[in-house]
Amino acid sequence: MNAGQNSRMLRGRNIGQGTCQHVQGMHDAVMKIDAIWEIARRGAKNKFALPQLWYAPASTGLDTNSTRRNHPHLQCWPSEYTVRIYSDGLRVLMATTDTTSRHTPRKGRGTASNPHNRYQPHTTAWDDGIDGPSPVTECRATQARSIIARNNSPDIPFQQSINPYQGCEHGCVYCYARPTHAWLDLSPGLDFETRLTYKANAAEQLARELAQPTYRCQSITLGANTDPYQPVEKTHRTTRAVLEVLHRARHPVAVITKGALVTRDIDLLAEMAEQGLCSVAISLTTLNADLKRRMEPRAASAQARLAAIAALREAGIPVTVLFAPVIPGLNDVELEQLLERAHEAGAQAASYILLRLPLEVRGLFHEWLHQQYPQRADHVISLLRQCRDGADNDSRFGHRMRGSGTFADLLAQRFRLRCARLGLNQGEAHTLRTDLFVPPQSQPRGTPASAAQRDLFADGQAAQ
Repeated sequence: MNAGQNSRMLRGRNIGQGTCQHVQGMHDAVMKIDAIWEIARRGAKNKFALPQLWYAPASTGLDTNSTRRNHPHLQCWPSEYTVRIYSDGLRVLMATTDTTSRHTPRKGRGTASNPHNRYQPHTTAWDDGIDGPSPVTECRATQARSIIARNNSPDIPFQQSINPYQGCEHGCVYCYARPTHAWLDLSPGLDFETRLTYKANAAEQLARELAQPTYRCQSITLGANTDPYQPVEKTHRTTRAVLEVLHRARHPVAVITKGALVTRDIDLLAEMAEQGLCSVAISLTTLNADLKRRMEPRAASAQARLAAIAALREAGIPVTVLFAPVIPGLNDVELEQLLERAHEAGAQAASYILLRLPLEVRGLFHEWLHQQYPQRADHVISLLRQCRDGADNDSRFGHRMRGSGTFADLLAQRFRLRCARLGLNQGEAHTLRTDLFVPPQSQPRGTPASAAQRDLFADGQAAQ
C-alpha cells in the first residue's frame, strides 16, 4: 500500500507522506512501536488526523490485544486509536480529536458517529468492503429467555415493562436508551439506529410468564426503553402479538410511543380501554418540522402524532402527551404552544422530562449539537449544566427527570401553570384495573402463543 494514497490535507498541511510503517514480524513490530508512538504523539498534540500509522502483513500473526497489553506505550494509547484487521493485514488508525469535523452527518440518521461501546474500548473489526452514503437498517430475530423487565425506581410510574425491540430506527439523537446497545457489543451511535433485533418469541414468552402461578398482575408498560411502534414494527408485528396476549388475558397495559403506527392497533386498545385496561402516552418533542427532521429523523411528524392523539381519544382511549425531552435553549420555548395543541387534539394529561445525557449519549448529543446548531451549542450546553449542578448528567432519583436550579424551577412553574389553565392532569400514570386478569394457559416452549400467529404463518405460506 502506498502511503501517499492515504494522504490528507488538514490545516493546510500534507501529513500522509511517511506515516505508513511496514512491519515484517512480531519482533520488528514491537521494535518499531517506539518510533510510531512518537509520530502519533506529535500528531495528537497538533490535532492531526494520521490516516495510517502502522501496517503489518497478515502472515505475521500479530496479536493486537497481547501487544497492547505487553507494551507500555500501547497501554496508554487514547481511544482515538482503532485496531482493525483487514484481509491483507492489520492497521492502527487514529481519528482527529476535533469532534466537529471528524464525522459528516448522514441523511436520515440521528447521530453522525459510531463510537466504541464502553465495554470494548479498543475495537477489533473486519473490513467488509462495503462503502455507501448511508447505512441500511437490519433487524435480526432473537429468542428472549425472559420478556418482562422489572424495576424499583422511585421516579418511574411503573414496575414492569416490555421492549419488543433492541435499538430504535427513529434515530433520536438524545435517546437515553442508546447506551444499552453496548450490552450487545454494539455501538450506541449508528449501530443503535441501524443494527436492531426483535424478540421473535415475545408473545410466546409473555404468555408463559403470565401463566406462572407466582405471577402477580400489575400494569405492564410497552416502550419504556425503545419505541414499540418504530418503523420495523410494520413488518415484524411483534408489538401487535404482545398486545394480543395481554388483550386475551385482560391484563393492563400502558403504551409509550412517538410512532403514529399505534393507531393500527386501535381495535385492541379500544376494547381494553373500555374495561379500564389501557392508556397511551404520545411523546411530542417539537412542533418545528426542521428541528424534528434533524433531531428525530425517522420518527413521525408532529402533525401525525397530534392526529394519533385525536384518533385514540375518539376511540375512547386515555391519552397523555409527553413533552420529552425538554432541551433548554432548543425546544423549551415551545412548551405552552405544544401543550395547547395536544389538548386541542384530545390529550387528557401531560408530563415532561428534562434532557438526560447518560454515558455515551453525552458525546453523541454534543457532537450533533455542534454540527446542527454550532452558534447555539455552547449556550444549550451551559443551560443544561445549570440544571444539573454544573454536570452534564445527574442520575440521582428525584433529580434526573426534572433537574434543579433556577432554569429547572422556572420550567416546572411554566408547565404547572399551563396545565392548570388547560385542565390537563399532570403525570404519566392512569389508574388501570388489575382485577380482571385471567392467566393464559401454560404452554410448553416452542409452541405458538396464539391461533392468530398460526393463521398469520399459514397466510404467508399461501401467499408464496
